[in-house]
Amino acid sequence: MSSPAVDHVSAEQLQQVKQSAGRCIDGAGDALSVLASEIWRCPELAYQEEKAHDALVRFFSQQPGWSVQSRYFLNTAFRATWGPVGGREGDAVLNVGFLCEYDALPGIGHACGHNLIAEVGAAAALGLKGALAALSHCPVRVKVTVLGTPAEEEGGGKIDLILAGAFEELDVVLMAHPSKEDAPYLPDVAVIDVTVKYHGKASHASGSPWKGVNALDAAVLAYTNLSLLRQQLKPDWRVHGIIKHGGVKPNIIPSYSELLFYLRTPKRQDLPSIRAKAEMCFRSAAMATGCEVELEYAKHEYHNILRNTTLERIYEENGKALGMEFITDEEILRTSLGSTDFGNVSFIVPGIHTYFYIGSDAENHTEEYTAAAGMSEKAQFYTLRTAKALAMTALDVLFRPELLQHIRDEFSEAKLKEKSVKTNGGS
Repeated sequence: MSSPAVDHVSAEQLQQVKQSAGRCIDGAGDALSVLASEIWRCPELAYQEEKAHDALVRFFSQQPGWSVQSRYFLNTAFRATWGPVGGREGDAVLNVGFLCEYDALPGIGHACGHNLIAEVGAAAALGLKGALAALSHCPVRVKVTVLGTPAEEEGGGKIDLILAGAFEELDVVLMAHPSKEDAPYLPDVAVIDVTVKYHGKASHASGSPWKGVNALDAAVLAYTNLSLLRQQLKPDWRVHGIIKHGGVKPNIIPSYSELLFYLRTPKRQDLPSIRAKAEMCFRSAAMATGCEVELEYAKHEYHNILRNTTLERIYEENGKALGMEFITDEEILRTSLGSTDFGNVSFIVPGIHTYFYIGSDAENHTEEYTAAAGMSEKAQFYTLRTAKALAMTALDVLFRPELLQHIRDEFSEAKLKEKSVKTNGGS
């Protein structure tokens, strides 16, 4: 992909454009707060985010200059675009993407703050568009794209959109995730989900237990097998799960049980190894109890994030200029491991998945975090500040062509390095 021609923009001029982006975000602050609150009040699970989808489509449809496509490849995905504008005739278009998430967790609502991810993506896009539109002539031919990506918590909506071609025209993608610290990167890892179903035979648990085949015993044995397996797993591999179904009544030998497990490794190349080890645990439990076993894997694996340290560095510089205090590299390495379908995006197009403090020390996936992500003035301040940092980073990419080339070179090199990594069974 060719780089767009850029007329010289001085550091002072670039700073003025960044300030303009910040003013645009502040000017839309009330509307953005209403948007985030509307999504927070009506939490919806993966692929069911009808109200959130409609709220975001309505929001962008009311903004001048945006073209909006609802139900974009998926029933609860959308795309909003502005441009292309600026540059000279024949210039390559530089397409900057911002991602919104908006699915919730079962039982505890927006305990991962995805309502704020939707807001920060929308706000950053408005800030970038507003700053560029205010220029008498934008020296770069630019398009701004917002993708509404459902089902991050379960299913992998971004992966569905990758397969549909939604990311093919994007040059860079930016998004930010709520956390309890500011970080340009956290080590999100690869994961595959597996549902395990054991089929046994019911009988009276007291009168004739010998006639039964106990599916709950198989589930308990599988759970124990995996607990023992952890001693032989590498320190940064993770296996964790729940028993979803274990029977209906104590005096009936359970004829059916079901478990759900997540298998995680820092690199996607190691998923087949941990999967093979886990399968031995599941199948041996069936053999020991006389049950039949079914293994149903999720339709998508989530990949680890392919870092782009050039983008991370620029984001951190912009964040510090706005007063952000970032955790150190040592603290990043000690951070607990999660997973995101943005990892798959990071192998398709250069991008960053940053984390931002929302004014609370509560842990994600807790009721306390749900409250913090809701009607909080603190959360709004930090969300809009993060949106400004994202918009400012996008402006650096647009107006510093040498930076864009570094981003692309690092992306290509990181993909080659990832392909050369050998899998390791963890013995």
